[in-house]
Amino acid sequence: MRQNGIHHITAIAGPAQRNLDFYTRTLGLRLVKKTVNFDDPGTYHFYYGDEAGQPGTILTFFPWEHAAPGRLGVGETQETVFRVPEGSIGYWTHRLVEKGVPHEVPQKRFGETVLAFKDPDGMRLALVAVPGIENEPAWSTGEIPAEHAIRGFHSASLLVPEAAPTGAILTDVFGFSEIAREASLVRYKAGDTTLGGIVDLREAGGFLRGRPGAGTVHHIAFRATDDAVQTEMVKKLAENHGIRTTEQKDRDYFRAVYFREPGGLLFEIATDDPGFAVDEPAASLGQALKLPRFLEPNRAKIEAVLPKVA
Repeated sequence: MRQNGIHHITAIAGPAQRNLDFYTRTLGLRLVKKTVNFDDPGTYHFYYGDEAGQPGTILTFFPWEHAAPGRLGVGETQETVFRVPEGSIGYWTHRLVEKGVPHEVPQKRFGETVLAFKDPDGMRLALVAVPGIENEPAWSTGEIPAEHAIRGFHSASLLVPEAAPTGAILTDVFGFSEIAREASLVRYKAGDTTLGGIVDLREAGGFLRGRPGAGTVHHIAFRATDDAVQTEMVKKLAENHGIRTTEQKDRDYFRAVYFREPGGLLFEIATDDPGFAVDEPAASLGQALKLPRFLEPNRAKIEAVLPKVA
């Protein structure tokens, strides 16, 4: 069965060590890849996810030490939402209090319990209690019990001027269907996809446009099983929506094309293959600094300018 849904979400952060500590220690995600921004190799590119680095679990960051704060607005991802077992919201509320993480009281959305909070750069995150996922595999370093660990993406909410044009891309190109509406939110789901299978569109036509910076999402990537499926999506964008993508870019762990959707967000189509274990064993993902072949001759210079992280 073809898996649709979110492949990864990429955001901008401030200091690298602070970002690393929050996502691996406070939230307990696995650092599945430590590389650099291929277009700006003086900056890290961190990939966080589950034990195997599955599509639908990957949150990535470009951490710039002195990045100015961004401003959330129309044409941006408003909130990145993770799945946790149904009985874990109490545990996570207590943990966020213990760690001094700004958060809201749990609330209901579409009948689900949601705990919203922010990372150290102000990026909006949330945990959703999902029934029946207690027995799914979970990455745990021991500090966070496996029974409470995060299990990939639940959804992303996008701030758009109006839902219909963006919804047309989600349905026609990415295989989502509208399943519910609640206030200004329109919910789309990608078939039976469990990881990253939901996108909520929040209509906010009167809001200011977003401003990129620390705490904001740079782009959201959707899954294509392989090159053939990606090519099919690119063709639909051009023929049905008049949207042209970039040429395909090899990101070592997936192959990507990019485009601006009608609401102004930067969308990516990323292939599932070859995955994050292509250049290091699955057991040691994220431990070594990995560079693309074209940057390997400059390793010494790159390592000299990157901040030291532990």
